[in-house]
Amino acid sequence: MFSFGRSGPGTTAFARCGRAPLGPAALLATACLFFGATFQAAQAAPSIAQYDEPKYAAGFDHFDYADPNAPNDGTLVFPNYNQLQSYDSLNPFIIRGNPAPDIQNLMFDTLMQRSWDELASEYALIADDVEVAPDHLSATFRIDPKARFNNGDPITAADVKYSFDTLKSEQASPLFNSEFSVIRDAKVIDRLTVRFDFTTSERDAPLIAGDLPVFSPKWGMRPDGTRPSFDQISDAPPISSGAYLIESRKDDREITYVRNPHYWAANLPSRRGMFHFSHVTFKLYADIYTQLEAFKAGDTSVNVEDSATQWARRYVGKNFRNGKLATGTFPDSPAQMQGLIMNTRRAIFRDPRVREAFTLAFDYEWMNRMMFYGQYVRNESYFDASPFAAKGSPGAAELQLLEPWRGSVPPGVFGPMLVQPTTLPPHSLRANLREARDLLAQAGWRYRDGALRNAQGVPMTVEILDDEPGMDRLYLPYLQALGLLGIRGTFREVDSALYMKRTDSFDFDMMTELYLPVTIPGIELLRRFGSEAASEQGSENYPGVRSKAVDALIGDVLKATTLDQLEAATRALDRVLIYSYYLVPEYYLPRTRIGYSTKLGRPAVTPVSYQDVDWPIDYWYERNTDAPQAGASAHAG
Repeated sequence: MFSFGRSGPGTTAFARCGRAPLGPAALLATACLFFGATFQAAQAAPSIAQYDEPKYAAGFDHFDYADPNAPNDGTLVFPNYNQLQSYDSLNPFIIRGNPAPDIQNLMFDTLMQRSWDELASEYALIADDVEVAPDHLSATFRIDPKARFNNGDPITAADVKYSFDTLKSEQASPLFNSEFSVIRDAKVIDRLTVRFDFTTSERDAPLIAGDLPVFSPKWGMRPDGTRPSFDQISDAPPISSGAYLIESRKDDREITYVRNPHYWAANLPSRRGMFHFSHVTFKLYADIYTQLEAFKAGDTSVNVEDSATQWARRYVGKNFRNGKLATGTFPDSPAQMQGLIMNTRRAIFRDPRVREAFTLAFDYEWMNRMMFYGQYVRNESYFDASPFAAKGSPGAAELQLLEPWRGSVPPGVFGPMLVQPTTLPPHSLRANLREARDLLAQAGWRYRDGALRNAQGVPMTVEILDDEPGMDRLYLPYLQALGLLGIRGTFREVDSALYMKRTDSFDFDMMTELYLPVTIPGIELLRRFGSEAASEQGSENYPGVRSKAVDALIGDVLKATTLDQLEAATRALDRVLIYSYYLVPEYYLPRTRIGYSTKLGRPAVTPVSYQDVDWPIDYWYERNTDAPQAGASAHAG
């Protein structure tokens, strides 16, 4: 079922997106469209959901996890964003350079706004309503007449089309072309109406169109009226649609955004209670240790902690004792999939038996106990902590999808879901390594003359690439285990710019990567695991997956019209990916760890699904009182 917002109270739903102002009262009527054999006539509405109905009724005041009564002042100082140590571009849409921290979120609004407490819903932002065609092959968005760029120009349908055409072109990062691949083209119907035509009748295609960021054709324009190609626009401040402007920059390690006093969407229901800080400053530090010390000294306001050791041992000191700083853990789901990617473009990783052997050499239990203080949970699925993870044996619906591929997918997918190797008694790393040795021998690799060699006598060597200081302590025990098998392993740490260059071009043997969680799996699967993405520079198909079965199962995910169908398709895909051993599954954190200044407040309701860095930026605020903040579990230690 595909549903639109309705005016009745008490609606519940599964949903995923949204950004835009509510339209005239006439558009607030009930409007539902059903995918399947029968459907009702479509009607324009200010909200949309993939399944059931949007949670928030038409005319709602604000999202539950937003606080519209919080103060709108103060400065948030944030450290490294997305682990970048520097930035050299103000254009987040091109492949060249590192974009300024969080610039896409703060400066570029989308047609509609995603909700953070539903599976897949969107609400009005730049577009104040949307109508999906009865044949599900197009969606028409009406631009709010009040919508403005930050230079005061009205946002028109032509601007939306320009943004779409640009992001689909070769001048933009291929990630955006992949994200919007389901959209064939954009057509201007009139000054404030744009229609997106879809290549196929995908259930989430209208929501993907609603995710389109909008920017002005005047961005980067020279005084003589000419404009460079989009991929050359990197230093010009964006003429964009979001809530903030760039106030100042300091070399390539600091940038301050100031809230636009003329931001037209500030009082829309999808924006009310959002972007409380008048200024947001990012300071980028050379490593996580300097970053933490800066936070402890009061130079930054928030520190989202990724290191278990730092969280367990180093969040102490004068400012914690005097109450200026505090720590909290917050529920977070679904989980990311993080693992040591094995690049199957490399000859040594083309045999799945070799990849399985590398999985057996990883001692997660020892690492979690000795280095992570037991804070993590082992990744067992690409969709952990969600209803889309495969468990036990496949059900009838899963088997129906898997059966056509019997003989071309690992036989294990037809049995119980794979359980990752363990070293808990009675198991042991020694026993796992013996099993790994046998698998390597079956693949033609045998130990002789001091190394594991193939039939031609070439030794097996592997390099683990990373850009985060301190990761060597995690990888060295793993490299030692590989060494017991005769594999010559090395660890190489590079700066973030070189790391991005090498990973974008797939120039690595192994590297740790995480696939950020989504509330509903969809089009991102194509750029992560689709065969076409395997050869697209800058895609997220790091392991180089090229599988007709995987492509078909991704297609089944995209074609699903009910939650039951979606769950069956994602679980079947999960089984094939896990049993293909494209990565060594690592771990995820079931709760987000955040250190924060006690001057900061946050809404009483924590979103169901959120980006740990964007939640404080988007919804926290600077309090007017020194009263303690409730709602987090204090960290002891």
